[in-house]
Amino acid sequence: MSFPVATIDAAALRSNLAVARKMAPRSRIIAVVKANGYGHGMIRVSRALADADGLGVARLSDAIVLREAGITQRILLLEGVFGAEQFALAAREHCEIVVHSPEQIDVLEQFAGSHRFVVWLKLNSGMNRLGFHIEEFAAAYARLHRCSSVSLVRVMTHLAESEERGEVTSKQLRLFDESVAPLGLERSVANSAAVISWPESHQDWVRPGLMLYGMSPMPNKTAADFGLRPAMTLSTHLIAVQNIGVGEAVGYNGIWRAQRPSRIGIAAIGYGDGFPRATRSGAPVLVGGKEAPIAGRVSMDMIAIDITDLPAAKSGDEVVVWGNGAPAERLAPYADTTCYELVCRVAQRVTLRDAAPR
Repeated sequence: MSFPVATIDAAALRSNLAVARKMAPRSRIIAVVKANGYGHGMIRVSRALADADGLGVARLSDAIVLREAGITQRILLLEGVFGAEQFALAAREHCEIVVHSPEQIDVLEQFAGSHRFVVWLKLNSGMNRLGFHIEEFAAAYARLHRCSSVSLVRVMTHLAESEERGEVTSKQLRLFDESVAPLGLERSVANSAAVISWPESHQDWVRPGLMLYGMSPMPNKTAADFGLRPAMTLSTHLIAVQNIGVGEAVGYNGIWRAQRPSRIGIAAIGYGDGFPRATRSGAPVLVGGKEAPIAGRVSMDMIAIDITDLPAAKSGDEVVVWGNGAPAERLAPYADTTCYELVCRVAQRVTLRDAAPR
């Protein structure tokens, strides 16, 4: 096959969930499957992670898709819902909801249905994105505690710099603990980076995302450093080989020129498939299982690879862009991005398929 394929390994997803449980053994796990399961296919991922204690999605529309696919696990709406119609739909789909604004409490207080919601009340401990500020938090909880449409309240926050062992996260954790300790409620703080590096943040629930897909959120570390396995292998094939002389250019605008007689392999993948156009020459991929650097500008449908040092490489050889043997964490810096964005931007025209059972 010449065209790009993203092969999804359900066994790797399950293995990574087991790693998260081992790292946070006293916590229950909300497996974050938003953004179409980080580009891996939300339904496929949710089925693979059936042993998680719940699933986290950003939006109600994702929860509806999962329910229609027969997913019965707890679903937490991480952005919450807005307006009476969305609250009614969230009730119908038996979703738990994050509440982070007074307007959401207003709707809850007026909710006329018989459903009683499990609410995750969010404190803004320093991320300054969603959540109640500390001076608003107690009043928000008091309103929810009195609200007849609420059956249970949990509390949560989100960490801004958990990939670093620094004062920012320490301050957020202190503020959260001081604010919620008197309430005696179940708590949730940790994302993937905090699961790995901040055991004091684990609390009652953790919310891993990236690590479940076999990628590292930690700087200068790959998934293998933590016993994680890539769940997606993005691959394609060489469709042509060009022999060029010294000084000849490759691709648009001639930004790469041969310093020696060179062999250039052309692989069928480009920014139309989600491969970042900004990726610089030298970015590593695997050709026939051996590493080779990208040469020149990424096109819509193709990349050029310098295979001069791989004399056996030929048209038809497999090219692994990221995944097994080619960590996305290594490629991402060449595009001035993160592995989060790499996998989330895989285009719809890329075929998703399941890995063969092991």
